[in-house]
Amino acid sequence: MSTYEEILEIKSAEVEAEKTENGGNGLFTSVNNVRREFTNEEYEDRKVILAQTAFDKQQFGYIEARQIAYGSIADQLDMQYWDAVNGTTNWKDHIAQVKDDNPKPE
Repeated sequence: MSTYEEILEIKSAEVEAEKTENGGNGLFTSVNNVRREFTNEEYEDRKVILAQTAFDKQQFGYIEARQIAYGSIADQLDMQYWDAVNGTTNWKDHIAQVKDDNPKPE
């Protein structure tokens, strides 16, 4: 797992590479329908935003992945009902598999 500082270094290099792509034209924004190159502050902001986004995904991305993989509450309740009727452990097995597939970072 990467630290925030390591991710910031990677994202900074990516932004610097973006600046030199397309013949060194840099990155642009549009303000009041006027196209202009990023200011130095906007380049620095972009680095921080990209780094924070990547760090958050690393730290908390497992939560969204688990939520999607768990399925709906209705489906889970249905699994629990049929497990009780049939004496199976499908729901517990499903939850364990989701947790194994999407581990919490340490």
